[in-house]
Amino acid sequence: MIRRLDSALLISLAAVATVASSAWLAPGTAHACGGFFCNASTPVNQAAERIIFARAPSGAVTAVIQIQYTGPAERFAWMLPVAGSPEVAVSSNTAFQLLQSATNPSYLLTTTVEGSCRDDFLSGPSGSFADAGAVSFDAGPRRDDVTVVNQGSVGPYDFVVIAVDPAATDPAAIAVSWLRDNSYDVSDFGADRLSPYLMGGMNLLAFRLTKGNDTGSIRPVMLSFGNGAPSIPIRPTAVAASDDMGVMVWVLGDHRAVPVNYMSLELNEALINWINPSSNYNAVVTRAANEAGGQGFVTEMAGSSAPLVDTIFGGFMSAEWERIQTQDWTGREGMLLFDVLNTFGSYDGISDAIAATLPLPAGVTLAELLACPACYVDYSVTDIEGFEPADFLAAVTAQVIEPMERTRDLFSTSPYVTRLYTTMSADEMTRDPVFDFNPDLSDVSNQHNADRVIECSPSITQQQAPWRVHLPNGEVVRGRGTSWPFDASAGELPANARVVRVGTTGTGEVVEDNSAAIAEGLALHNDTIPRPRDPSERSWLCAASPGADAGDAGLGMLGLLVIGLLVAVRRRRG
Repeated sequence: MIRRLDSALLISLAAVATVASSAWLAPGTAHACGGFFCNASTPVNQAAERIIFARAPSGAVTAVIQIQYTGPAERFAWMLPVAGSPEVAVSSNTAFQLLQSATNPSYLLTTTVEGSCRDDFLSGPSGSFADAGAVSFDAGPRRDDVTVVNQGSVGPYDFVVIAVDPAATDPAAIAVSWLRDNSYDVSDFGADRLSPYLMGGMNLLAFRLTKGNDTGSIRPVMLSFGNGAPSIPIRPTAVAASDDMGVMVWVLGDHRAVPVNYMSLELNEALINWINPSSNYNAVVTRAANEAGGQGFVTEMAGSSAPLVDTIFGGFMSAEWERIQTQDWTGREGMLLFDVLNTFGSYDGISDAIAATLPLPAGVTLAELLACPACYVDYSVTDIEGFEPADFLAAVTAQVIEPMERTRDLFSTSPYVTRLYTTMSADEMTRDPVFDFNPDLSDVSNQHNADRVIECSPSITQQQAPWRVHLPNGEVVRGRGTSWPFDASAGELPANARVVRVGTTGTGEVVEDNSAAIAEGLALHNDTIPRPRDPSERSWLCAASPGADAGDAGLGMLGLLVIGLLVAVRRRRG
């Protein structure tokens, strides 16, 4: 029996396991995601939803869902409607972090300088800017209108799949009442959003944290369904959604994925702050989604999934785990512990594996040990009492490695990945997004490149000089100094270049084309930024042209005075 050593770190009492069950769905939709239900006196919010969908050639769908939660552990209850009874496992937050980092949109701005600026500008912007588990439940009071389809534990969770008689007067209220009777902290709020699913014959999957775990051990869940189309039952999510909550989806299959019942949004890249893209990218996406009534997705990338296999877990990390597993650690227990921590110390589940297999020194918590292993364990120690290398390696395999490998294998068995992103508020969550595949669409790169030319003159510094940015689509944005000229939230320009309705064939129907409005708005703005004179007229000997600034005018007059003095000297000598 492992007792909880520190409230900030979780000790899982159950190893990761897959609950074997039938996951076959009738042809239709495979649902994932769902919403949080909590005690009304302690509301919680979801910061974002991140989901991986993978559809196999057979049509079977797997969903990996990252759960974002803030609030007390005893209030945690996560539910979603499902078709049938999916197989349940856990994934890794680490996998999501690596995946998101590798697929994030990148806006790179290459800067060159035209002409010569005053040289007291010490460090001008140049180069590139980048966006930057089985436990039984107490059945509680018997109810003839609720059937337990499946139950168990996996990772830090207890879970149950229940079916409610769809002919009941209020199946959602029955489901919520049953869950409350079985120690799930759910409220009546939001039950109305579950009713359409349950009345349609779907089941309800619910998770709670296993007793002894706290919110630090929340991990993504992996659900394997039968045949269907990937879909997010977004309506229950509205119960605790924050305003403009991000929804990020990776869809794996044979071709590019599209949101068949939502709009496909093509961003107006002139609104994105190319000098500091991370500062307003999300605001641009939010504006674009709002312009589409809150029901549209931006395709941020689409292409081969092969490069992401090693990103998630492969290459060096896989080789390191193979090396660690194949060594004889007899008499080198301390070295084994440090080797694993050095390589996998930041991965999900490592604290659970250590807590389950390493007796802690008297008076030392798990958090203290992980913060400074060398403070409590001698690297060179040849024997740690009660610490068995084989048990430790088995725990790391179950808690750390297998969740990563399960997620990686989705990418190695599917040739194509599409990343889609949007933001939604609760009042916009009225339709469940459904994704399908379109073989007629081309790849979408997440790498965006533009060129900036700083237009120098001797009277100003580079930081003060006007510049022009040539966008990938040929548009030009003019500006001055270090600020981007457009505010993404101000409505100066449309956030969507185009809004397109795309199906499973063809390139789609253009619902809204803002190219003319954007071109007009850019032209009006660009005319407000003075253009430099021809380079041949920039000499300090040249007179100022109309519209020149005071500094240029002064230089022009100086040039005239110098010319006058030269003429006078020649006349005297003559």
